[in-house]
Amino acid sequence: MSTVTNTEATTSTSTPADAAAGPNAVLRVAPASPAAAAAFFGASLAFHADVSDVASALAADGDPGFVVVDSRSTASWDQGHIPGAIHLPTALVPEQAEQLLDKSVPVVTYCWGPGCNGATRAALALAQLGYQVKEMLGGFEYWAREGFEFETWEGNERRAPDTLTAPADAADCGC
Repeated sequence: MSTVTNTEATTSTSTPADAAAGPNAVLRVAPASPAAAAAFFGASLAFHADVSDVASALAADGDPGFVVVDSRSTASWDQGHIPGAIHLPTALVPEQAEQLLDKSVPVVTYCWGPGCNGATRAALALAQLGYQVKEMLGGFEYWAREGFEFETWEGNERRAPDTLTAPADAADCGC
């Protein structure tokens, strides 16, 4: 018969760091205070625009108060772009922005989608030149996936909304 000593019975495979890590990966780093969260999310909204909000503002009567800039290549632009957008590839922002944009009008940049940071780089370049700028989250990918009309070199197109990105029978998601 084997006996267990007190030392063996209390030995654990966890370490003090594990105990401090929290009960799971979500809470391993504690949530921010409500004040810090409000400051962060408020700032995030100052830097980002949602595809459906951009589409809604562009579809409303009158001037939306901003201009949309497609920061992708000419080949990408030809595949499809937001109607009324200005084509200004990221690499050309420093030399062409002042010819195409008015510094008194806010700019919303977009690129391909969430996996592309071209809109972020274009937004940075525009901000460094003195423009007020936001990045459109989701880019052209989510514009098309949410079923909004887009222009190609062959004409206008619209795809059926992807129900994983947009409600099937509603004007908006209600967010």
